[in-house]
Amino acid sequence: MQSTLSSTAERVESVRNDLKKEFGEQHVWGTVCDVREGKDVKALVDFARDKLEYIDIWINNAGSNAYSYKPLVETSDEALIEVITTNTLGLMLCCREAINMMWNQPRGGHIFNIDGAGSDGRPTPRFAAYGATKRSVVHLTKSLQAELQMNEVNNVVVHNLSPGMVTTDLLMSGATTKQAKFFINILAETPDVVADYLVPNIREIPTNQSMKPTYIRFLTGLKAYSRIFSRIAFGARRNKYVAED
Repeated sequence: MQSTLSSTAERVESVRNDLKKEFGEQHVWGTVCDVREGKDVKALVDFARDKLEYIDIWINNAGSNAYSYKPLVETSDEALIEVITTNTLGLMLCCREAINMMWNQPRGGHIFNIDGAGSDGRPTPRFAAYGATKRSVVHLTKSLQAELQMNEVNNVVVHNLSPGMVTTDLLMSGATTKQAKFFINILAETPDVVADYLVPNIREIPTNQSMKPTYIRFLTGLKAYSRIFSRIAFGARRNKYVAED
């Protein structure tokens, strides 16, 4: 069964209609949720309970850099607030409500927090605020794991999920410099390619009844270095997504 959410009703309806064609009306639901608002996240939990009865997997996928690629000193208050409230406050609100919901389910559940550029501690020039919020994702996940263990909660697990560079509108809007184009062409993949790898790995965890925290990575360090070498040595993936100068 599929459940979709978005911050705009138009996007929800568009995605829901596409999924209905593939999976059927009885297997698809959608609702609007602004993850920055606690009341919206609580309403999402109620919606999910009403439609699905219980939730085995909750993925925190909402993220923003306000479509802003510029030095921090040039970044507006509005952009900073959007990035921080979406990526940090929103993640905390969603984790809080998901844990409370799953805690009371006999079968528990699994929460996956998606990382991003900056999560490994490397600098993120032109989107410093985004990188700082993504660095905090790993810390929050570890802290929640420790809290659950401290409270002897054995039926809820919080994991990290790393999709790597995905050719979303957000990523492609930053393809304005030579360096950005170079790395997007080398390292990025389309959403369907990433999903084909991540989804089976995610579903395998509750299927196998594993309660061990995991960090599922699509773009590993070895894969990244291999692609960079192939590009330098053989010119692989040049202009794959964007024309390079």
